Amino acid sequence: MLKISNNVSIPDNEIEISAIRSQGAGGQNVNKVSSAIHLRFDIMASSLPELYKNRLLASKDKRITKEGVIVIKAQQFRSQEKNRIDALERLQDVIKSVFISIRRRIATKPSKSANRTRMDKKQERGKLKVLRAKLTSDYD
Repeated sequence: MLKISNNVSIPDNEIEISAIRSQGAGGQNVNKVSSAIHLRFDIMASSLPELYKNRLLASKDKRITKEGVIVIKAQQFRSQEKNRIDALERLQDVIKSVFISIRRRIATKPSKSANRTRMDKKQERGKLKVLRAKLTSDYD
């Protein structure tokens, strides 16, 4: 049972997990042991609520195929069990990500005292720069 939230969970029989050989360097181990995990989860055939299904299918995640299947390949670790746990956590993150709402920024104005302080500092800085200027005499 993969728990998504307090009310939503996915039974193990809806998640298809298969072990495959891992890619890349790994010495002799890579040729002998199937340590990578290939996870497939069919969104439409699952017991997820319709709201989850619709949002998942509408998301532009590259791990979701046109047929509505989430495909995750986990091969980060040398152990098959760690890769299986990693794949399940990534599936959980994909499903949870459709319900993270982005807060809208509320436009604010600086206070009157902040504006006054800023203007005073600008005037002080201007006076300092005037004092640095070369003196010119009117008698030349």
